Amino acid sequence: MSSEFNGIGNLGVIPKLTSVDVLGNGARNVANMRIYFDRQVPDGDNGFKDKGGFWLTVDMWGFRAEEAVRLLNKGSRVFVKGILRQESWNDDKGEERTEMRLTADYFSIDTLCIDSVIYKSKTVSS
Repeated sequence: MSSEFNGIGNLGVIPKLTSVDVLGNGARNVANMRIYFDRQVPDGDNGFKDKGGFWLTVDMWGFRAEEAVRLLNKGSRVFVKGILRQESWNDDKGEERTEMRLTADYFSIDTLCIDSVIYKSKTVSS
């Protein structure tokens, strides 16, 4: 089962970068992170309250994985977009476990959480 998913949430931990051999095609970098996707609703007092959310394990591959690890910190508010999938495995006691995971192909940082921005220089090719 897989479907498209996009959402805004907060990182629960600093993203971790690892290198994985992908079916004999060489190593690729993957960033693993946990994101809490909240559901904010108006509280009637000009504010918002959390109406229940969920944690999701997010994997991001390649260049975007490296950028996520370089730029994101615990608590960062991010938008992610990708494919949601269900994974199953047997734990150390032999019991079957399942988890929903997101393979993200895009992320952006919520501008409300940014103090300043420094742009990269454009590379001019001849």
